[in-house]
Amino acid sequence: MERHVGVRRLKGSLPKIGIRPTIDGREKGVRESLEEQTMKLAGACADFLSNNLRHPNGSRVECVIADTTIGGVAQAAECAEKFEREKVGLSITVTPCWCYSSEVMDVNPYMPKAIWGFNGTERPGAVFLAAVLAAHDQKGLPAFGIYGKDVQDASDTTIPEDVKDKLLKFARAGLAVAWMRGKSYLSIGSVSMGIAGSILKDDYFQNYLGMRTEYVDMSEISRRLKENIFDREEFEKALNWVKRYCKEGMDVNPPEKQKTRAEKDAEWEIVIKMTMICRDLMIGNPKLKELGFGEESLGHDAIAAGFQGQRNWTDFMPNGDFMESILNSSFDWNGIRQSFIFATENDSLNAMAMLFGHLLTQTSQIFADVRTYWSPEAVKRVTGKELTGITKNGIIHLINSGSATLDGTGQQEQDGKPALKPFWEITEEEVKKCLSATRWCPVIREYFPGGGFSSNFLTRGGMPVTMSRINIVKGLGLVLQLAEGWTVDLDPEIHAILDDRTNNTWPTTWFVPRLTGEGAFKSVYDVMNNWGANHAAVCYGHVGADFITLASILRMPVNMHNVSEEKIFRPSAWSSFGTMDLEGADFRACRIYGPLYGTNRGI
Repeated sequence: MERHVGVRRLKGSLPKIGIRPTIDGREKGVRESLEEQTMKLAGACADFLSNNLRHPNGSRVECVIADTTIGGVAQAAECAEKFEREKVGLSITVTPCWCYSSEVMDVNPYMPKAIWGFNGTERPGAVFLAAVLAAHDQKGLPAFGIYGKDVQDASDTTIPEDVKDKLLKFARAGLAVAWMRGKSYLSIGSVSMGIAGSILKDDYFQNYLGMRTEYVDMSEISRRLKENIFDREEFEKALNWVKRYCKEGMDVNPPEKQKTRAEKDAEWEIVIKMTMICRDLMIGNPKLKELGFGEESLGHDAIAAGFQGQRNWTDFMPNGDFMESILNSSFDWNGIRQSFIFATENDSLNAMAMLFGHLLTQTSQIFADVRTYWSPEAVKRVTGKELTGITKNGIIHLINSGSATLDGTGQQEQDGKPALKPFWEITEEEVKKCLSATRWCPVIREYFPGGGFSSNFLTRGGMPVTMSRINIVKGLGLVLQLAEGWTVDLDPEIHAILDDRTNNTWPTTWFVPRLTGEGAFKSVYDVMNNWGANHAAVCYGHVGADFITLASILRMPVNMHNVSEEKIFRPSAWSSFGTMDLEGADFRACRIYGPLYGTNRGI
């Protein structure tokens, strides 16, 4: 099976990390004595990041180092010009010594920035760090301060573990910011069944993420189906792949409402074409130009998209479940590739959360309803059995109409345990296991009169995951909430009884959050009760700290999380808004600074 590493789907260059080696500008002895050490520090930082980070398409992240050390404003300007030319998306300033803080600092207001002040006693790198962070705070340009807890010798070129952790946290978040800047969210259709998340707010995409919003009516899919505006050779390849690997599941419709074999076969052809068409709408397809459709071949440079579906489409056409599941997966008939971010019901806010998770981890994301909290008492009442172990305090049923990534089956493994992996680590055998663990059930016609097929699988338990959601709150703007926890396995009888009470043709993920005994995490019920919307994005790994770092760059407050305090990394200015109540300080800082690309710069 072909593996598509390094494919450029979107316009523009891959963002790079800029390394700014700053230095004491005093010549005739001071500067000269520091040149070698400062450049070695910059080189070590660049090598570490390049060797440990990849872009979502699998390419290695490139670091760009300033041509010279930066001793004053003139060289800072030269560095800024080089970074602009090289398409640098975030900067890290490194130094072992004192520097002229306000002269050497990065003043680009849209560039995420961090400063690593080397903790050594020979020269006051830590003193510069404090001074330059104060300058950033005073000028309203938040920056992340990186200060190793242990003193190092001046000749030591190793990077301490605590410094590595902060460098990676910042770099992952900064790269995510750079990836989103200038890209599009493609709205295919409009508002689905009154769901607020699909009321597209273009100013939020622009002001927080630096993204534009693009709009296509669902009739464009009808046109392309009718006029064969898709790669017909690829369609035949896809159809053969689906016949081989996508097995139908049970049809739970009453006999009189079940479709004939011929009707189902026709629907399969339509949903495959829909998948290709919506992908082409997102990123374009040069094959279409060869077929005489030049404009259609360009796409909308969409890093994420959503499909309204219900009800204007699904009342008379096959639904989008197959399309959404396959696009959100790390593979299709063309091989193993980067997953797309594609939201069901055009929930653009859930697409944002999915996009954050994908850019931070390079893995595919599970789209789900936060469907039901099952208390231990309720489970005992309806099943006669008790929840035990990690599930003893209750469980949350995550389920949606078949649009979850097939990676969410948990059939991929790391160290013998279920996982969702970056696509370049997924094996062909794991792809087959994901497909084998999935059945495609004819949809329940009460919901979807137009037909279609929903993916049906049960997520394997034992995976650490982070559930996230972005909401719009009037007066606050965008607000992020997080819940780290685990997927869990239930007694098969308990699962069957609970699953049958909702829609057993849809994919299920059983989730248990990590409880803290405080606030929204006093109990599993409190997590469900404080969740801000009907949908959530589920990302592999306990990566809430990375979400929080990213949110702080974008000036998006976090109103609910269970990440331990020592893991949280925000710009140094946040401590000026309070050190006892970190949640309150986050809200105050985000209000003062305003969205990253907004007009309210706060100062």
